[in-house]
Amino acid sequence: MKYYIIAGEASGDLHGSNLIKALKLQDPEANIRCWGGDLMQQAGGDLVKHYKEMAFMGFIEVLMNLNAIFKNISFCKTDIANFDPDIIVFIDYSGFNLRIAKWAKENGYKTNYYISPQIWASREGRIEKIKRDIDAMHVILPFEKEFYEEKHGFPVNFVGHPLIDAISNRPTLDDDKFRSTHNLDPNKPIIALLPGSRKQEVQKMLSIMLSITSDFSDYEFVIAGAPSLDLDFYTPFLKDQNVKIVYNCTYDLLTLAKAALVTSGTATLETALFEVPQVVCYKANWISYQIAKRIITLEYISLVNLIMKKEVVKELIQSDLNHHMLKQELSSILEGPKREEILKNYTLLKTKLGGEGASKKAAAHIIENAKS
Repeated sequence: MKYYIIAGEASGDLHGSNLIKALKLQDPEANIRCWGGDLMQQAGGDLVKHYKEMAFMGFIEVLMNLNAIFKNISFCKTDIANFDPDIIVFIDYSGFNLRIAKWAKENGYKTNYYISPQIWASREGRIEKIKRDIDAMHVILPFEKEFYEEKHGFPVNFVGHPLIDAISNRPTLDDDKFRSTHNLDPNKPIIALLPGSRKQEVQKMLSIMLSITSDFSDYEFVIAGAPSLDLDFYTPFLKDQNVKIVYNCTYDLLTLAKAALVTSGTATLETALFEVPQVVCYKANWISYQIAKRIITLEYISLVNLIMKKEVVKELIQSDLNHHMLKQELSSILEGPKREEILKNYTLLKTKLGGEGASKKAAAHIIENAKS
C-alpha cells in the first residue's frame, strides 16, 4: 500500500522513522512518501521536504514566514494528489497538518493522526477540526486518551510512547570511547545542555545555560548540537574552554550525563527516560510569550510534570530563567534528596507511559485503517 507521512520537526522525524520501520515490517510492499528528515529517509521513506525548511518558532516568526508556509501547503496538496496514497499519516505539527487534513478529507483520502497535536495545551477548539477531518487518532501520552474520550467523546488508540522503544533498543555505550572520540575529560562528570533544535530557541536559551559553567568547574558541560544547525551557528557560544559540543549523539550524551539543562519539549521526556535529573528551561520572544501565556492553560510546560500531574522537575520560565536561579537549581539536583526524589518519580513515570511497542501498535492500526 501507499503511505504519505507528514512530520515537521526533529522529534517527528525520530518517531516517523520508527513508524516507517514498523510499517515496512508489517507491510513489506509499503511505498512510503514523506515530509520529515534524515531519519525518515534512512528508514526507507521517499523524502519530499526536510523539516529544516519548515521550522518556524513563535507567533512573530510564523507571521514573518507566512509566504513560505502557504507555498509549502500548496506544494504538499499537489504532491499528495500526484502520489495518490491509500492513507495519509500526520505526525504532530498541527498548524500545517490540520490544514492538509481538511483538504485531504474533502478530497476523499483516509486520514490518521499519530502523536496528537497539543490541543490539550492550547486552542482546544481545534477538536472540532480533528473530529471532522481525522479518521483515527493514535496517542502516545496517557492523559490524552482521557482528554479525547472522556472530555470530547472522540475515541483514540493509546499506543504507548515510542521513545521507550527508541531508548530500550539502543546498544550498550562504550564510555571511554565516547569521551575519547569527542575529546571529553575522562575524570569529569558530564552536564548535558539541550537548548533546543531551532535557531530562535537556542539563541534565547544557550547563553543563559552557559552563564553558569564557571560555577561548576568540576563538571564538563556538553552541548547536544541540533542536526538542523551548523557548527558555525554554535561557534560564538563556545568561548568557554569548559564547554564542548557533540552532534548526532544526544542519546549517548544522556546515557553518561549526571544532570541536564533542557529546553521544554520532547527532550524533557527523553532526559527523564534516561534517568537524568534535569532543570527545564524556557524563554521566548517577549511578544510571543505574552500571547502564549494567554492561550495556554496548562499548569506545567514539561511533559514530565504534565504526565505525573505534579512538579517532578523544576521549570524555569521566562524571567525565572536567570543565572542565579539556574545555578541554584542545578546545584540541588547534582547531589542530595532532591536528586533522589526525581529519580524515584522517573520510575513511576515509565510505568505510566506503558511498555514497549508503540510504533508497532501504531503501524498495525494505520494498516488496518488503510485497508478498511
